[in-house]
Amino acid sequence: MRLLIVGQHYWPETFRITEVVSSLRRAGCSVSVLTGQPNYPDGVTFPGYSASSLRTEEHDGITVHRVPLVPRGNGSALRLVVNYLSFLASACLFGPWLLRGKRFDAVLVYAAGPILQSIAALWIGWIKGARVVTWIQDLWPESLEATGFVRNPRLLALVAWIVRQIYKRNDLLLVQSQAFRQPVEALAGAVEVRYHPNPGERASARTSGNAEDGLRLAAGFNVVFAGNLGTVQALETVVAAAEKTRQNSDLWWVIVGSGSRGDWLASEVARRGLKQVVLPGRFPAEAMPAILAQSSALLVSLIRNPAMSQTVPSKVQAYLAAGRPIVAALDGEGARVVSESGAGIACPAEDAAALCEAVLRLKALPEAERARMGDAGRRYYQQHFDPDMLALSLIEHLRPSAASSSPAARVE
Repeated sequence: MRLLIVGQHYWPETFRITEVVSSLRRAGCSVSVLTGQPNYPDGVTFPGYSASSLRTEEHDGITVHRVPLVPRGNGSALRLVVNYLSFLASACLFGPWLLRGKRFDAVLVYAAGPILQSIAALWIGWIKGARVVTWIQDLWPESLEATGFVRNPRLLALVAWIVRQIYKRNDLLLVQSQAFRQPVEALAGAVEVRYHPNPGERASARTSGNAEDGLRLAAGFNVVFAGNLGTVQALETVVAAAEKTRQNSDLWWVIVGSGSRGDWLASEVARRGLKQVVLPGRFPAEAMPAILAQSSALLVSLIRNPAMSQTVPSKVQAYLAAGRPIVAALDGEGARVVSESGAGIACPAEDAAALCEAVLRLKALPEAERARMGDAGRRYYQQHFDPDMLALSLIEHLRPSAASSSPAARVE
């Protein structure tokens, strides 16, 4: 099968789609990628790349086509809008030229971020006569409201109308969470909606690695949070819970990552004098398995919001694969996965007291019981989120079925 992946983010940015593409290639697909110039999360174009250039390169046997992109910069609302729209415009304008002479059986949109990038895929799919499938990672317009990016009801209604038009023009819609199905179906009209979860990363399932090459955790009970430090990660709750445990001299909160709220977090930790909160910064993806393997427990947290309760944060899969017990300070689907797997303890979102209690409960357990939780998580990962297994499932989703109809026939 000849596949084109369209998405604003790809290697060397650390998004799950890179692992998905590698799995598709191992499964025998011929895969090309249309993406932007890498600049996430710091908002500065990576060394060796140019924001204004057209570029084609090879990575891990994959042909990667890159179009000009205005970097995210400081992450302000205006800069993000320009960043998103610049990819859409560049992909529509330059994508067909970069892909000239190439034929594809299907175009897959990895919709992490604005659903608008699907417009570029629909345009290219029409030119190439290829089936177009969007893999929805965030609910729109719900995620805009949850992050506070858009609050105006009329603007949110306009976004919902745009999303409806995009959904209806796809051949198939995939959702990363079972809870996404109903709200997506409400906008999708006659287009079929199927569940396809995010896989874990193969590297996350390896606990080997030299900790000296990355980060060496202190002796004691280490609660590790790894990932983006943004507005939806409920960092206030994490800091408040850490303050409640400050008398436990052998309990460390290790927050690995970077993001828009990184400066606030460092300032707040210093203001409260939380010496047991460690902020080592961001590490490359290859260093993360060794860091996670050293943890006593792994922490995932989100704000309390209906849209957030419907998603499964991608770090949940990485945590399950790492084989360490999990503390899930969130609601809904993410909490369900952790509880159902037997991999740890779930507590309500934005409840610092409950998070503190959950961490102390885990700390009080015998090491053998925590190891049992980690083993249960790894088994659940292998059964539900194994990359190679899900790659085969994704290929079947991308094949046209007898029930498929032309998207043009569905436009209303």
